[in-house]
Amino acid sequence: MRRREFHHLAVAGAFACAGIVPRQILGAERELGADLAIIGGGVGGCAAALAAARAGLCVVITEETDWIGGQLTQQAVPPDEHPWIESFGCTRSYRQFRDLVRDFYRRNYPLTPDAHARVRLNPGNGGVSRLCHEPRVALAVLEEMLAPYVSSGRVRILLKHEPMSAEVDGDRVRAVQVRDLDSGDVRTLVAPYFIDATELGDLLPLANVEHVVGAESQAETGEPHAAATADPLNQQAITCCFAMDYLDGEDHTIERPGEYAFWRDYTPELRPAWPGKLLSLACSDPKSLEVRQAGFNPTGDTDGMNFWVYRRIADPVNFAAGAYGGGVTLVNWPMNDYWLGPLVGVSANERANHVRRAKQLSLSLLYWLQTEAPRPDGGTGWKGLRLREDLVGTSDGLAKYPYIRESRRIRAEFTVLEQHVGADARMKETGLPAESVSAASFADSVGVGAYRIDLHPSTGGDNYIDFSSLPFQIPLGALLPVRVENLLPGGKNLGVTHVTNGAYRLHPVEWNIGEASGALAAHGLRTGESPRAVRASTQRLADFQAKLRDQGLELEWPRLRPL
Repeated sequence: MRRREFHHLAVAGAFACAGIVPRQILGAERELGADLAIIGGGVGGCAAALAAARAGLCVVITEETDWIGGQLTQQAVPPDEHPWIESFGCTRSYRQFRDLVRDFYRRNYPLTPDAHARVRLNPGNGGVSRLCHEPRVALAVLEEMLAPYVSSGRVRILLKHEPMSAEVDGDRVRAVQVRDLDSGDVRTLVAPYFIDATELGDLLPLANVEHVVGAESQAETGEPHAAATADPLNQQAITCCFAMDYLDGEDHTIERPGEYAFWRDYTPELRPAWPGKLLSLACSDPKSLEVRQAGFNPTGDTDGMNFWVYRRIADPVNFAAGAYGGGVTLVNWPMNDYWLGPLVGVSANERANHVRRAKQLSLSLLYWLQTEAPRPDGGTGWKGLRLREDLVGTSDGLAKYPYIRESRRIRAEFTVLEQHVGADARMKETGLPAESVSAASFADSVGVGAYRIDLHPSTGGDNYIDFSSLPFQIPLGALLPVRVENLLPGGKNLGVTHVTNGAYRLHPVEWNIGEASGALAAHGLRTGESPRAVRASTQRLADFQAKLRDQGLELEWPRLRPL
């Protein structure tokens, strides 16, 4: 293909943006020119677009589904966050998102006076997060945050578009071709910068960006928890999440899933062993791997953990009488984690089959809950459980996209290892006690995050790998591919390992990664400095970090305890 050039216009240090410019090329193909093309409209992709648009860039975003928002919306996962999220440890714009979610409920939902007045409203009062909310609310808030830029033409969102190929010239990506999943039309996106914010790092192989898939070996990384042998097909489980409510006295039992007999009788073969059948209220404790006996009761409390409350997204106590029949919970549990095959490194048919089977597992879990699950009163099954397809925007009642815990990852200028963030590894390396040790300090920090290193059972047969980590920084070096100059990661595909991905994969960290990459693209266009040149120069790096701080990105942590 012919070489394409894109020229941007800078006026007095700021961009003059006339909007995304389409040009008809051949047949159904259209070429769209922008300052930044973001492939993937997930959490990081939205944050990248906001950062770039704030800086004056023209941005085009593509999204494979018909909802932007990734984990927060199309995957239907309430935010997993660290204990200090209400006070510090995230970007200003992520905190704005959280505030707007609460404000959306106050403006639009029949909250009780007490709930309306609660500063830290948790609509679902779920145990997993301080902000358990409906996926559609997150979608509305993200669209609200992007609305001024969409209306001005500065941001264009192409829903139901997937990347299909890329045009590369040496160490630069010149264009990316995306296909409209409804019409089949092809559009060519031309920009000086690209961000891969897809859930699986789908742009990396298309653009010939060096990357890693699956588990590295201990010989390669030196990580105490790394695998003895590298295995690209050893990837974390996916989950097809769903929402359900409970209407006592009614029967909403679904049709028996086609694979129900398989999943009802399935006993996982993992290392170390799983405690019995998958469809059970007993599972492996992620930290100790001992048997964890939970309960399930949509009408009240249980002894110990009640899975109904775990990711509840609507608690009737917060709403006016009659607003909710019995509350709503989001099912993302150990029992519907699917690990019988990976999504990366296999054929398109295999990938589709694994997603299909993951959906069968989730539907089988629901059917088991409706018909066979033990009740505290000695009975079996909860027929009043109702699948809420309206809350996830699908006809089958399952989230639009599987919950993805692990992506392709760039081979980066710097890779974050367990030795940098794992609590035990840091204590061993530094000789400091737990109360004094901290994660490695990165002079090129572009953000912060905190989460335990939490790996769910894997397609390679590993049970949970879950251990203490330290509040960490996001190094700029982890956002820079070893060779390609103008493609940046927008989420879980940064320079981390199979192990450290377990801490860098959650909502606020993915948002920070995307926001930093969007700001870096804007900085590069404004100054003419490549991302690599910014990191290589003490002064240039300091200038960029100062801009990040001005935009509300926190680059370091106060003294905190391990997670």
